[in-house]
Amino acid sequence: MVVVALLFSAFFATAQDDAAEMKRFIETLRILQEYSAEPINADQAFFQGAIPGLVKHLDPHSVFFDKDQFEQLRQMETSTRKGFGTVVSILPGRVLVLQTLANTPSAKAGMMAGDEILAVNNYRLDRLEPDQIVELLNDSKQKPAKLIVLHPGNMRPAELTLIPEEMQSSSVERAFLLQPGVGYIRVGSFEEKTASQIRVAIEQLGGRALKGLVIDLRNNPGGMMNAAIETAGFFLNPRQMVLSVKGRNVPEKIERVASDNRPYTFPLAVLVNGKSASASEIVAGALQDHDRAVIIGEPTFGKGLVQGVFPLSEGTGLALTTALYYIPSGRSIQKPFRSSDFALGETAAHPNERSDFKTDSGRPVAGGGGIIPDVEAFPREMTQFRNVLEATASFTTFATEYLKGKEIKTDWEMPPALLDQFQAWLSERRIQPSLREWISNREFLAARLKTEIYNLALGVEKGDEVDATLDPPIQKALAAVLKGESLTK
Repeated sequence: MVVVALLFSAFFATAQDDAAEMKRFIETLRILQEYSAEPINADQAFFQGAIPGLVKHLDPHSVFFDKDQFEQLRQMETSTRKGFGTVVSILPGRVLVLQTLANTPSAKAGMMAGDEILAVNNYRLDRLEPDQIVELLNDSKQKPAKLIVLHPGNMRPAELTLIPEEMQSSSVERAFLLQPGVGYIRVGSFEEKTASQIRVAIEQLGGRALKGLVIDLRNNPGGMMNAAIETAGFFLNPRQMVLSVKGRNVPEKIERVASDNRPYTFPLAVLVNGKSASASEIVAGALQDHDRAVIIGEPTFGKGLVQGVFPLSEGTGLALTTALYYIPSGRSIQKPFRSSDFALGETAAHPNERSDFKTDSGRPVAGGGGIIPDVEAFPREMTQFRNVLEATASFTTFATEYLKGKEIKTDWEMPPALLDQFQAWLSERRIQPSLREWISNREFLAARLKTEIYNLALGVEKGDEVDATLDPPIQKALAAVLKGESLTK
């Protein structure tokens, strides 16, 4: 009886406190409406002041939506993905077409690899920065767009009108062999069909006969958690834990691999970076905690929040953090909110202050939010000379000129003299590196040229296979799976 009485009195006290706070707010609003020199709008006081002010102190991801914002959110959730079917390279003031996909609006309009887009809907691209160009291109995909395009070898640009169509895109952006028996799969996001697409890609690369696999989750912002759980399950034993969900008013839930699971057992490496977040961190973290994969790259973003979207009156809505994701070692992926602006309680703010997290084999792993890789690896170094070549689109422009009247097949190898031709071509354009710079960059230059020639002649998928040879994290991952090294040492 004493316990019940204490609980009841605590609840009653809380209810009284809330009522007192609301009474003070209403009294303040009444005085403002009656005596303020400027008229007070009650809707604005609630929807633009009080409620957003309350929510913003919880965490940076909880958001109040006014009527217009909530309607926009609902439209985004139900909208289809439209586009023109064009793969482009975006540079300051320039957009170069690398590939047009078959039977898409761009292909039907006559666009082709090597074209330069000069203007979109009367906006000249040479006056815009790359981020402005990206925004313009994204906006243009929602309605018919007028493009001014210059074909290679033509003096006069062509005007094309493209009508966007719904695009069928795959989360598996690339899948190829790095070398015989070692697969590479790049996953751009986790969506409804992602796990099945990954399974198909693995089987097409060799399935259980593979000697190793590299899964690239760099720049993967996450997505659907069920897809992440299923993906991790491809490589984990039956009934192994993938994640748990814990919140103040949310029952703890543990997600495990299916009891009849038959996992792949080949060596595995996972690539991550600072833009790997949420669902991609769940996959990397579960595989790391069970000592199933070598995690290679840079520390991840650190977003492990469970959010619910709650419709409110007057057409408004609330996105609210209700719980946190925890990976098998007990770590929360969420980085603690250090700022005094946020007032999350212990469940959200402090779980990673511990540093004694361990994998299944007893190997220590770091807390503190995000996933810390087992092996650090960073993108290739971009020297001033390399930056000049990329900023001036030298590789793409030279490749476009080289390919005129030529047919390139998949077994094409770069003639030794082509690099000398490229050097002379650069010199004509007043790009003249020192002899030392040229010699030290010859391998890089040859691979980048071959990449662009493959991009334009055979498609960006083939170009990426060449570019992988220049990617330090991919090469470290390849070495790791070839060694088949155990993480339990």
